Amino acid sequence: MAAKRGNRKPDISAFFPAYNEEANIEALALRTAAVLKKLARRWEVIVVNDGSRDRTAEVARRLSRRDPRIRLVDHRVNQGYGAAVKSGFAAARHEWIFFTDGDGQFDVGELAQFLPLAGDHDLVVGYRVKRADALQRKLNAWAWGSLVKALFGLRGVRDIDCAFKLVRRRVFEKMRLETTGAMISTELLVKAQKNGFKIVEKGVSHYPRRAGVQTGAKLRVIARAFRELFGYYFKWGREGYGI
Repeated sequence: MAAKRGNRKPDISAFFPAYNEEANIEALALRTAAVLKKLARRWEVIVVNDGSRDRTAEVARRLSRRDPRIRLVDHRVNQGYGAAVKSGFAAARHEWIFFTDGDGQFDVGELAQFLPLAGDHDLVVGYRVKRADALQRKLNAWAWGSLVKALFGLRGVRDIDCAFKLVRRRVFEKMRLETTGAMISTELLVKAQKNGFKIVEKGVSHYPRRAGVQTGAKLRVIARAFRELFGYYFKWGREGYGI
């Protein structure tokens, strides 16, 4: 694998934001740990509980007691998807940082296909080959992506919000992420591109949610995303991208 140095496997931190994912989080954490045992020299799994009202945090604590390489970052109150992603990056200890969502709609095993691309790039970002979502959600994503690309000149990324990304630690260390809502992936990619980091895409499978309720399509989440989008568009236009 290109991500290795010589014959050494990479060191990988994996995290996932989770909000009311009690029914999904144990299987995802254990599956991720099993994958990383094969792929990584040193590894950790981080559950970022974003103020869940169910037993998500309790499940993560129990897993951590069984294996300290599975860790919990606990937001006592809900702060938003972007805030959870930033907490995951801040808690990660290893050279490569992988994140996906806590709903189990991706196969973490496909991370193996990202590693050969990592040696020559700073970010390997997934795009959903066949998105397993309702038509309205797909249309919303297309409209959002088109607007983002027009406003920020983002190039070469077809699925901005695909929650399957592998990022070199130095990307996060170089940039100051500011957004706390659904715009976090846009900010990450826009700032990475503005800062000259190398980005490559890789197709990934996407599966229907098995349990729990999606929150990304709620009107308050969408409204917050648009407030952040235009607010930071004008802010960065005046002040630069904070990189």
